[in-house]
Amino acid sequence: MWFHGSPLKLSMLKAGSTITQWKSLAKAFSHKPICLIIDDNKTIKHNGKLEGFLYIINEELREDDIIKHPNSSMDDGLEWITQRDLRIILIEEIINIEEPYLSDEEIRDYQK
Repeated sequence: MWFHGSPLKLSMLKAGSTITQWKSLAKAFSHKPICLIIDDNKTIKHNGKLEGFLYIINEELREDDIIKHPNSSMDDGLEWITQRDLRIILIEEIINIEEPYLSDEEIRDYQK
């Protein structure tokens, strides 16, 4: 399954959007964080504060429909870019932002 997280209510996912097979990562991105960190235990921490929406891609993806995100700072294969518009289904509205949050101090330490 492929997921997309956004603070926007969408009816279609536009070409050039980021998708992932990791549901928790898409949920974190739905909060529009400026900074997101995945630690060695695969715990995601971020500083996003917006309510979000979680979508699932509602069609079969062909090999040429997506490419690996060329500028991703994450592990290989976590982020992909869509090459065409895709049908999606809203599967979750995320009103309560899940912890753990990144503190300002953690962000400063990470940026050093």
